[in-house]
Amino acid sequence: MSGNVTISKKFDFSASHRCWKEDWTTEKNQKWFGVNDSPYGHGHNYELHVTVIGSIDPQSGMIINLSELKEKVNEILDQFDHKFLNHDTPYFNDLVPTTENVARILFQLIDKKLSGYKTLRLKKVRLYERHDLYADVWRDTE
Repeated sequence: MSGNVTISKKFDFSASHRCWKEDWTTEKNQKWFGVNDSPYGHGHNYELHVTVIGSIDPQSGMIINLSELKEKVNEILDQFDHKFLNHDTPYFNDLVPTTENVARILFQLIDKKLSGYKTLRLKKVRLYERHDLYADVWRDTE
């Protein structure tokens, strides 16, 4: 059997954030971010889907040990879970923690964490901020 297979695992974490740019006026921030610009922030119960791609190991029948994937992703999510993203993480000091930016940062961190696998790559992350809003970040090429 040849070819690549993808598998996805879901993770949950909670965090708060404020969408605000210091170099914008209050009016411009309110226009772009609406109620999300509150100085006290607001929170979400995020849902993260991590999709990896690789070839099936003939011994295990899997492309990755799911316990290892869970451990590696949770090491990253520990930096985000129950945190105020603007203040409690270094990633959003100069970056607005929008759904898109949080997803992009998570992709970069997870990709780096999985870089030691020879037959496996991170393919995509999907981050749900709400049931009706999510962002995808993916790798186009293998």
